[in-house]
Amino acid sequence: MSDTNYNFDAEFIYKSCVEWIKNWFSVNAKSDAMAVIGISGGKDSALTAKLLTDALGKEKVFGVMLPNGIQSDIEDSRRVCDFLGIKHATINIEDAYTGLTDRIQEKFSEENFSYANYKTNTPARLRMTTLYGIASLLGNAMVANTCNLSEDAMGYSTFYGDSAGSFAPISKLTTDEVVALGDYSELPKEIVHKAPSDGMCGKTDEDNLGWTYHEVNELIRENKKGIHYEKIIERWKKNKFKLDIIQLPCFIPDLPVYLEF
Repeated sequence: MSDTNYNFDAEFIYKSCVEWIKNWFSVNAKSDAMAVIGISGGKDSALTAKLLTDALGKEKVFGVMLPNGIQSDIEDSRRVCDFLGIKHATINIEDAYTGLTDRIQEKFSEENFSYANYKTNTPARLRMTTLYGIASLLGNAMVANTCNLSEDAMGYSTFYGDSAGSFAPISKLTTDEVVALGDYSELPKEIVHKAPSDGMCGKTDEDNLGWTYHEVNELIRENKKGIHYEKIIERWKKNKFKLDIIQLPCFIPDLPVYLEF
């Protein structure tokens, strides 16, 4: 974060977010309420889980690993759970996804439908359904949203999939800030600095976008208009409806914002 023109105090922001989580739970949940969180193996869920353990205690955080068949980086998910010492379970959604897909294709087998978005978004929605199912079984639990500001701005969240949840600790923090907080909290560097990817197409988010999140972040925080400015704005406008409709309770850091969210 040293190359930015705005002051980002990782210690202050981290501690402020922890306090926000504590306060939110004190107002919206019972005293013994747990937090349920999907652990993907990436920096967003790792940081969110770390914030939750510091705010609530590791005994009140339940991590869920949600592969769809084989997940190549599932060991990263396990590493996060083991590092934090939280209770966790692995629920493979493959049978649910395959069963649902088979039933849909039976009804639309003769139609010329594109399944590209379906294959990406349906697993995300099944994962959120699973998290809420586990929260219901626990009986006194809240589901954490793990999206960040940069990915939300570019539409890299599934409507009513990973964009859902009961509360959102890091949804107003950029990818650069998530990395800085992950380093501050001493999470494993391999996790914190892992390239963001959907884990399905074999490419990173930035490969698919055609520009870096850092360029997005400079626009969000400093109004710097890089070479992809027009394309970034076009994509932001196209996906902004998701943020307008789904507005979760979230931690809002005292930082400059040059795009409306």
